Amino acid sequence: MPRIRIELPESFAFATEVPICIGHINYGNHLDNAQLFSLVSEARVRFFKSLGYAELDVEGVGIVVADVAAEYRSEGRHGETMVVEMAAEHFNKYGCDLVWRMSDKASGREVARGKHGIVFYDYAARKTAPVPPAFVAKLRAG
Repeated sequence: MPRIRIELPESFAFATEVPICIGHINYGNHLDNAQLFSLVSEARVRFFKSLGYAELDVEGVGIVVADVAAEYRSEGRHGETMVVEMAAEHFNKYGCDLVWRMSDKASGREVARGKHGIVFYDYAARKTAPVPPAFVAKLRAG
């Protein structure tokens, strides 16, 4: 079976720092795979907040995570601070990919990279919604 390979953009629109806490560590003494997505989800919330949005209100619609993929590059350890960089790309009518890279702040060592495919969603109507043009405009302005 072929391995997942995530291509990264040349630059990222956003970066934030998240610490690896003891609850993020598994029995192998490194960052647990489920906790990786928890840390990236925190970064995703911060990304939307940096644009003036909440995940349930991006120009009146919310988002749904439709798919996720990750490629591990090294182990994350307790006490390290991760820098999570994020960019939106591969837009279609209803969504886009949030591509990310997680690296150790102190050494620059890449720990993981991945993407969250998101779909915009009208929770009141219970159906997908088009990508809000103002969201795309904010990304291009930044």
